[in-house]
Amino acid sequence: MNSITFLGTGTSQGIPMIGCTCEVCKSGDQHDKRLRSSALVRYEGRTLLIDAGPDFRQQMLRENISHLDAILLTHNHKDHTGGLDDVRSFNYLERRSFPIYCEAQVVESLKKEYYYVFDGKPYPGAPEMEVHTITSQPFNIDGVSVTPIRAMHYKLPILGFRTGACAYVTDANYIPPSEFEKLEGLKVFVLNTVKRGRHISHYSLDEAIEICRRVGAERSYLTHLSHMLPRHEELARELSSLPFSIQPAYDGLTVEF
Repeated sequence: MNSITFLGTGTSQGIPMIGCTCEVCKSGDQHDKRLRSSALVRYEGRTLLIDAGPDFRQQMLRENISHLDAILLTHNHKDHTGGLDDVRSFNYLERRSFPIYCEAQVVESLKKEYYYVFDGKPYPGAPEMEVHTITSQPFNIDGVSVTPIRAMHYKLPILGFRTGACAYVTDANYIPPSEFEKLEGLKVFVLNTVKRGRHISHYSLDEAIEICRRVGAERSYLTHLSHMLPRHEELARELSSLPFSIQPAYDGLTVEF
């Protein structure tokens, strides 16, 4: 079974946000409790994690995950890389250095953020990372093909990823026209949005809806949601009125493709 599980669907501060008393942050609906965005893709017998933010450990425990084949990093912001120290658990479980796939600028960021992993004489007990540098060209992980999708997060180039009939793009406010060919024929498309109005580095709700309409996947899901959007129930009801399938994702949701 090929599937994607949403481990986290919140923006960089999650929901609830510390100190906030808005109706979304105070909601009693578990669909409104959002960890930092991350997704688990099970495809052709491989288990791939997209991003490992500060909630990585909690997400692995909640979903009872004891095996990963690799981690794919979309970009180098803390809410997408801040949990990588916890790959130590997988080093122990699988008796190997852990494979991580990311662009060159992300590798350089990791070398600074996790200097104790890369300094040549690792601190005892430090995580062991086997970093593979990728570009926007397709690559393979143990025989499974992964297609990167170039996007822009304001001025920062980032990557989304396609595996089979599923594509995941987060932290973007622009996808070059040439990349839309990579998004044809999808069963599941995941895209980010943070609020209704224009945002400097993320798609607005209206922009995300338009991108999803253009891609034309059988089902589209919105992630990286902030408390500036309505509660899950209200947002889902609003999106259900559209003439194509688009829904707000929520933590723990699994979708087959």
